[in-house]
Amino acid sequence: MSITKNILLDGISARVIETSRLRVNILERTADAPSTPPLRTVVFVHGNVSSALFWQETMLSLPADVRSIAVDLRGFGGSEALPVDATRGLSDFSDDVYATLQEIGVPSAHLVGWSMGGGVVMQYALDYPVLSLTLQAPVSPYGFGGTRLDGSRLTDDDAGCGGGGGNPDFIDRLRAGDTSADAPTSPRNVFRASYVAPGHIAEHEDIWVAAMNSTSTQPGNYPGNSVTSTSWPGFGAGDTGVLNTMAPGNFNVSRLIDLVEKPPILWVRGTADAIVSDASLFDLNHLGAIGAIPGWPGADVAPAQQMVSQTRAVLDAYAAAGGEVDEVVWEGVGHSPHLERPEDFRAALLRVMRHPRG
Repeated sequence: MSITKNILLDGISARVIETSRLRVNILERTADAPSTPPLRTVVFVHGNVSSALFWQETMLSLPADVRSIAVDLRGFGGSEALPVDATRGLSDFSDDVYATLQEIGVPSAHLVGWSMGGGVVMQYALDYPVLSLTLQAPVSPYGFGGTRLDGSRLTDDDAGCGGGGGNPDFIDRLRAGDTSADAPTSPRNVFRASYVAPGHIAEHEDIWVAAMNSTSTQPGNYPGNSVTSTSWPGFGAGDTGVLNTMAPGNFNVSRLIDLVEKPPILWVRGTADAIVSDASLFDLNHLGAIGAIPGWPGADVAPAQQMVSQTRAVLDAYAAAGGEVDEVVWEGVGHSPHLERPEDFRAALLRVMRHPRG
């Protein structure tokens, strides 16, 4: 997707960075100084089926002495749509972010990751220096779907996880750049039903829908391939594409607990999150349990993933091992706290950055 003025808010600019890995589009505030030190630099990483465009309001709201950068992950926004090697978990994405920051002279920064982007920045912290982590509605440290509370996998082929779980009509509408509200599977209605809490009115909804429609559906990008499984619901995770990066056999960042240098972590979430939850409407095992998908074999075989409880367990262990964790929960907020509670989100972010206005 080309970055055009009608989807950039005043004060935000876009440019493409040539890295050793791929071409990466970034957004920046036009007034920010490249000489800003790492302690005052924050890098935003978006989630699945979105782009850096979602961060614009937050970037513009930060104090003038903060440098704000938002990165388009591969296959999203204006970045190159190279295939994603899902067997590396989210490492293709985190390595891309690192290569981008190296190219623009940012040795370290405060990282903010939303949803899948939360997993990206957790992976980044395992491999590269980081000053703090802000995890907004993050994917569980054990991936998405197919695990028990302790992170152990339900099946060896991660049945019900990965690329096979993508809704075909939604994918077709992404491919067509659908901006209508004609069907529950249109990007606009998915945003209204899942990205924010019911009733939330988004001033820039057209921009957010454009960001969703920037998702590449080429082979190797969204959603990814799948394999046949003998376990319910009949498919398992493949080895390429976005959704497979978060299959539990490919992704596990619970090793954060063992980091010697533990960056402070802010965990922000809402109680009305439909995507990342202990009863996620995107978890096929939960959908089976409530009768939305037939043939569910029962909780002994296919329990719903306790995503929030898993994250809390890992972050509690991180704190017990000497790390600093601040959990912030907002009642009635959905999957996008930075859109739904922007002032509170900004204040929490500045606190973890140790900014005087935090």
